[in-house]
Amino acid sequence: MPTDRRNAFLALATAGVIWGLTIPFSKLALGWLDPLTLTVARFAVAAPLLAPFARRGSLRAALRGPVLLWGAVFYGFGVAVQNTGIERTSVTHAALILAAVPALVALMAAARGRSSATAQSWLGCVVAIAGVGLVAGAGGSSSLSGDALMFAAALASAAYIVAQPALLAGRDPVAVTVVQMAAGALVTLPFAVFADGVPAGPAPGPALWGFVALAVLGSLLPFALYAYGQARVAPEVAGAFVNLEPLVGAAVGSFMFGDPFGSAQLAGTLALAVGIALSAFAARPEPVQPA
Repeated sequence: MPTDRRNAFLALATAGVIWGLTIPFSKLALGWLDPLTLTVARFAVAAPLLAPFARRGSLRAALRGPVLLWGAVFYGFGVAVQNTGIERTSVTHAALILAAVPALVALMAAARGRSSATAQSWLGCVVAIAGVGLVAGAGGSSSLSGDALMFAAALASAAYIVAQPALLAGRDPVAVTVVQMAAGALVTLPFAVFADGVPAGPAPGPALWGFVALAVLGSLLPFALYAYGQARVAPEVAGAFVNLEPLVGAAVGSFMFGDPFGSAQLAGTLALAVGIALSAFAARPEPVQPA
């Protein structure tokens, strides 16, 4: 396997694992901040911390309309809706619904006529979703409105993954991530202030530590690593690694929030690993770049 492709897989896998922690972290942080304010605060902290790692002059090159627009769509709308959904449903349900992202990515890419999916990758997608269903499909308190909001967030995530390779072409992935985080925070800020005003200061405890972990560990590394990997593989391949997020999220949710994790979840873990391998290693031209 070429070194660049291997590094892309490693970056995508690491991002997926770390992202799996963000749902439990968000659940804790929502004990202090409302969903909109959490979105603003998360990326307002993460963007300036990540900016020094961008190449010199790359931030200016990333300040383009499409980059800002997709930052608003994903880091603003998508994450705000996801936070609202997490507040209203269980960690396991949230993880399960996010498992639909790879399938949505494949469908959106096919609808645009830019799909590089093969029969093997479609099979891998189905197997992985079935595995996540076994892992995350039981337990926890949930609501229909919360589940619907999580699905809306999954749609925003899938659209972002499909659009992102064109935005990353010729640009520093770290710089693009910083600009998009800033755009997401800025577009969400007026809605957060109007809806909930200025939040009270944090009190020491799980909610504060959940926010710190979400803003630093859950934002700095995974988004930059995922952008690096996205620039080097097809959208369907990048989407396959998103299935690591619900797996890890469900496992941590079981440990932290008491959701069940038994033989069905173990079988789902194995199915998930097989599904990701089928999708990631399917023969196809790499990378697929929009015209």
